[in-house]
Amino acid sequence: MKRYLILDVAALGFDFWEAHHQSDFWEALSPRGITTIFPAVTCPVQATLRTATLPEQHGLFLNGRFDPILRKAQFWEQASNLYAGPRIWENFRKSGHTVGQLCWQQALGIDSDLLLSPAPIHKHHGGMIQDCYTVPPTLYSDLCVKLKRGFNLMNYWGPFTSLKSTQWIADAACEILSSGAAPDLFLVYLPHLDYDQQRHGPEHPKSQKALHQLESILARILEVARNQKYEVIILGDYAITPATKPVYLNRMLRQNKYLTPRIIKGAVYLDLWQTPAFAMVDHQVAHLIIQNPEDVETIQKIISETEGVARVFRPEGFPPNDLLVEAENGAWFAYPWWFDNETPPDYALHVDIHNKPGFDPCELFMDLWPLPPHVSQKAERIKGTHGRNDLPVFFGSTDPDFEGIGSILEFAQKLQSKLS
Repeated sequence: MKRYLILDVAALGFDFWEAHHQSDFWEALSPRGITTIFPAVTCPVQATLRTATLPEQHGLFLNGRFDPILRKAQFWEQASNLYAGPRIWENFRKSGHTVGQLCWQQALGIDSDLLLSPAPIHKHHGGMIQDCYTVPPTLYSDLCVKLKRGFNLMNYWGPFTSLKSTQWIADAACEILSSGAAPDLFLVYLPHLDYDQQRHGPEHPKSQKALHQLESILARILEVARNQKYEVIILGDYAITPATKPVYLNRMLRQNKYLTPRIIKGAVYLDLWQTPAFAMVDHQVAHLIIQNPEDVETIQKIISETEGVARVFRPEGFPPNDLLVEAENGAWFAYPWWFDNETPPDYALHVDIHNKPGFDPCELFMDLWPLPPHVSQKAERIKGTHGRNDLPVFFGSTDPDFEGIGSILEFAQKLQSKLS
């Protein structure tokens, strides 16, 4: 049976690639554009790739989820049981083959044989110990020795994100591939192409430079994979589109008396126990959590009439009161519920992906004034976004069996059949 290396390249939209790529190696992959899923954000796409089902079946619609028992929004949690359904490789593993995941989201569990996922330890009095959770347990420490450096989480997300995140992951992947103990199905996530496209927009020279940097990294991975007799699939999970308008759904809910703030020492927090409704936002998608059934129709009307909103609906598998919101092209959803003349909650000023009840792309920017330095509060600085699935994503494969694939879902289904 063939061995496969799957490279999920964040934000590798086909139109962006077609306009700006330079290297010749792409042609060996028979590149083309395919359709991604909706919502086109990281975790739902990766769950679809691993289950060959859509969000309506596997249950992940955002990079976060809302726990109705704890009344808590949970973003970027890493347990593999956060999405449902058999993995496409179950029969593959039962027949004695191995599966590995390198920096894919929601990988922690017992459904793969090798994994590495960033897992820092947050210290009691501030700061953190950088580390990665791995199977086998010594994988990360062994890689640090061989690569002569560890994985710097600050290069992975926040104002200091950079090419270095992809470089480390790629170096680790090449080391594993060359070790003689690499998994037969190896899933690797390369993140950095996303960063400058969100910061500056997909047509900015810095975004194009990020693609050219990616090309040299991919050329090296392909050479190593070819030497180890792997078939390689490179695909994008979503395409970045220009961001022109932040939309504040929670402010709209608050103005209409459907969101309850909690004032603590002058700062405006969110009371998720008492608030009738709030929007858990993620780029161009939002999950409306509504406590009372009698409020659903009115809230749906309010949000539907908000400028920048394309549609409000309840997908299959959603809780009976809840709704999903899609932004118009160019618009995206910012999470704040406080207004400019109010004091934001403490976590708004920091990179804090787990406590914010919504994704905050402003964490890509830092303002130095007023002191101390803090995460920017200027949503207008964001120039690229994603979540809609209007635009095709890149797909290329060294295996001719995948010619004719037209969508992310179709690829996952085809791969599942080949692994069975």
